[in-house]
Amino acid sequence: MPNEHVDVLIVGAGLSGIGAGYHLQTNCPGKTYAILEGRDCIGGTWDLFRYPGVRSDSDMFTLGYSFRPWLEAKSIADGPSILNYVRDTARDHGIDRHIRFSHRVKRASWSSRDGVWTVEAEHGPDNVVARFTCNFLFLCSGYYDYDEGYTPEFPGRDRFSGRIVHPQKWTPDIDYAGKRVVVIGSGATAVTLVPEMAKDAAHVTMLQRSPTYVVARPAEDRIANSLRRYLSPKLVYSIVRWKNVLYGMYFFRLCRRAPERAKALILNHVKAMLPNVDVGKHFTPRYNPWDQRLCLVPNGDLFKAINQGRASVVTDHIETFTERGIRLQSGEELAADVIVTATGLNLKVLGGVQLSVDGETIEPARTMNYKGMMYSGVPNLASSFGYTNASWTLKCDLTCGYVCRLLNYMDKHGYARCTPRQNDPSVTEVPWLDFSSGYVRRSLDKFPKQGSKAPWKLHQNYALDIMSLKYGSLDDGAMEYSRPTT
Repeated sequence: MPNEHVDVLIVGAGLSGIGAGYHLQTNCPGKTYAILEGRDCIGGTWDLFRYPGVRSDSDMFTLGYSFRPWLEAKSIADGPSILNYVRDTARDHGIDRHIRFSHRVKRASWSSRDGVWTVEAEHGPDNVVARFTCNFLFLCSGYYDYDEGYTPEFPGRDRFSGRIVHPQKWTPDIDYAGKRVVVIGSGATAVTLVPEMAKDAAHVTMLQRSPTYVVARPAEDRIANSLRRYLSPKLVYSIVRWKNVLYGMYFFRLCRRAPERAKALILNHVKAMLPNVDVGKHFTPRYNPWDQRLCLVPNGDLFKAINQGRASVVTDHIETFTERGIRLQSGEELAADVIVTATGLNLKVLGGVQLSVDGETIEPARTMNYKGMMYSGVPNLASSFGYTNASWTLKCDLTCGYVCRLLNYMDKHGYARCTPRQNDPSVTEVPWLDFSSGYVRRSLDKFPKQGSKAPWKLHQNYALDIMSLKYGSLDDGAMEYSRPTT
């Protein structure tokens, strides 16, 4: 079977990949493209996760695409609504016609002589190898392993007589109605699961080793819903998007410059919401706000479940699983019929694709990240990676726009190849992310480095990235361009 060739090959048909397809066909209409998706459907994260209450912890005015207004009343949307939004975008713009489903990309090799990437994907249940060639490779497959979530080794796990499930592997047959549930974890998934499961369970206990900052926010944006009575959906979307972006930037800056003040603001609100709970023990982390992501609870649903006695929080360490539940180091035993291990994700670098350039294997950890999307010494390749301190799609939209600018610039000047080169001796290596979350620390050594200054530094700042990616020079001295070889 001959190779299929396209100008741009996108990997992943989730939120980022569908956005990439839109930007390409809008801003580079002469380019051919295809999207390879490892699963059999559109949606990525929002199709994979099926656990109770699955939702975004970012508002849809910033998690949504810049080009497609969010029209629903709830700005903190549930997973099925987000999935519909992504699929509707793909259908309405004909992006779905470019997707090759059940194509799991395994390898990609660049040939400088031919000026193309050769991409190998395993297709279908028999893992038949399908080959594609492209001039530019755009990885939009996210940052975590879709096959397995992270679960620590718990002593005595095999002794437990009930059901144990990781949220990433949730299936419809899991029955928790009228049962005692223990959710292990304190992150975004745990604070989503607890109030939702508490609606039907006998009781839900959130068991955490240490607390996380939890912030309540209305599920609906009152300003947005009011403005919709007078202004067009597109204008309302733009106004509220910038309102939320600017507030997010302000609060992140406050957390960095005045962490004690930010901490007091968060904890005072929690104390007001939970007057009968030991907030110091259960909701006061050892780190400062935004050293890890904050957890968002729409309409304070977690706090309500706790106040109503349907849920509780226990802060302790696990000694062992038992036949009937979990025994803690304090000696207390938590009775459980179902245990949910909301213990995090396994990160996967560049979607797990094995890269090589002219026969030489590329180790991502030995590269330096250029403008948050490209990699030193790797030609004609970009990846879409969102913000850690704001909505994922804000950065992905900018990345897609930059890739289109880059492709058009290369066409205008007759270039066939663009390769970031780090030749500045004053630039020092810095860890890829300044984040203390466990899922990041476990995998940080496998990821590319960032640099100490632009264009190798990640600012995690939407306004700065707009200036750099939307309006900044494409010939900055760090990007090397070359014409086709003859």
